[in-house]
Amino acid sequence: MADYFTHFSCVLDVGSPENAARALDLYNRLSGENASEDPPSEGFDLSIVPAHGGTCLWIRDDVTGDPEHVIQVVKRCAAAFSLTGRWGFQYANTCSQPRIDAFGGGAHVLDLATGETVAWTYTGEWLAEMLDGSRP
Repeated sequence: MADYFTHFSCVLDVGSPENAARALDLYNRLSGENASEDPPSEGFDLSIVPAHGGTCLWIRDDVTGDPEHVIQVVKRCAAAFSLTGRWGFQYANTCSQPRIDAFGGGAHVLDLATGETVAWTYTGEWLAEMLDGSRP
């Protein structure tokens, strides 16, 4: 049986060590909310990066993770700490065994000030559109 994974590793600068500590609380609250979903969301690991002055959060999957969960945490941090500018990350979908349509990935860019998506892409849809001619 094949196992499917979503991998990512990115950093979010929240401006101060105090904000970073508060961000861990935001993350834990959202994780609790997601645990009550049916089925529960795949989480991710989040920690403070001391090498960056304690202002950056390292966001990464443990074994697999949920990109939508990452986006929700980043949006909550952006609102709580009045972050501005653009932030984005990319992720890879992989599989423990070769399977048709089991590999791909995507990327997502947010405007931190508004919480709005600036752009996103998912390679599976892009490839299908390119192959069937629906995308020039």
